[in-house]
Amino acid sequence: MAQKPRKNEATDVLFQAILSLQSVEECYTFFEDLCTMKELSDMSQRLQAARLLLQGSTYDQIVKQVEISTATISRINRCIQYGEGGYRTIIERMDGAKGEE
Repeated sequence: MAQKPRKNEATDVLFQAILSLQSVEECYTFFEDLCTMKELSDMSQRLQAARLLLQGSTYDQIVKQVEISTATISRINRCIQYGEGGYRTIIERMDGAKGEE
C-alpha cells in the first residue's frame, strides 16, 4: 500500500510528541508554545463544529453557537462525510469516555 503524501518523518515526530502528552495541562503548555492563540482557537472551533454537525445541528445553529464561517463548516462536513473518519473517531471516543465517568 502506497503511503499518503502528507505522511512524513517530521509529521510522525510531531504526532509522537502529541501522543506523549499526559495531561490537559501538558497539552496547554505544549500547544501554547507550538501554535498561535488564533490557531488553537480555530482548531477548538472546528472540533466543536464537528461535534454539533454529528449531533444534527444546522449550519445556522453552528454559526451562532461557535462563531465560525459556513465555508469552514462546509469543509468540516465534507471531512465527516467523505474523509478519513478522524472527527467521528475522536468525538465518539471522547463521548464514550464521558459516559464512563
